[in-house]
Amino acid sequence: MPHTATISHAWNLAPSQAIALQAQLAGRVIRKSGISLRKIRTVAGVDAYYRDGLTTAAAVVVDFENLAPVAWAASSTPTDFPYIPGLLSFREGSAVSEALAKLKFRPDVLIFDGHGIAHPRRFGIASHIGLLLDRPAIGCAKHLLVGRYEAPGIAKGNCTDFKQNGETIGAVLRSRSRVKPIYVSIGHRINLPDSIRIILQCCRRYRLPEPIRLADQLARKLAHSS
Repeated sequence: MPHTATISHAWNLAPSQAIALQAQLAGRVIRKSGISLRKIRTVAGVDAYYRDGLTTAAAVVVDFENLAPVAWAASSTPTDFPYIPGLLSFREGSAVSEALAKLKFRPDVLIFDGHGIAHPRRFGIASHIGLLLDRPAIGCAKHLLVGRYEAPGIAKGNCTDFKQNGETIGAVLRSRSRVKPIYVSIGHRINLPDSIRIILQCCRRYRLPEPIRLADQLARKLAHSS
């Protein structure tokens, strides 16, 4: 069953309109888990790549137990929205939404190469798309957007919270020993401890979770072959 949006809006908004919409929708994000970890069977990684005026988004679904790919979908749309920190979802949202809609079934959890509530208005791409589709979603980013933290230990699985204005907005997670950490945050219908467990389960040989790594590879390959 493909993803169907539960909320609809245009993607090509003016930046001021996009910021206002984020502030309006952020309060609707659910920060509790809507699925038991024992019931997760599939996880999708979502990423996008820019080339020649197009945004190519890919979604790769893997088996949660062995991380083997079981399905994928992709879409390319014109890159009409400018690069503005904090407004990534408006730059990638159209292509990402189309790619997810092409999947033949709905994965149990979505993982985005980007932030969830670890965002100035608590509404990064993982929260935005998760809310639009009303699906469990996690943000997993390579770089910090907002917040402060103390570095976690050097062993895989070590993590510390990062905060902004006293609010915990995510976790700094060591996904491999002695490598740079990644930044995990709630997207929608998930809590932070479950988000961390899911991300760790998806990290085997690399710093990034396997679903995101595969989605990145696919988006790049398709963008360069078009």
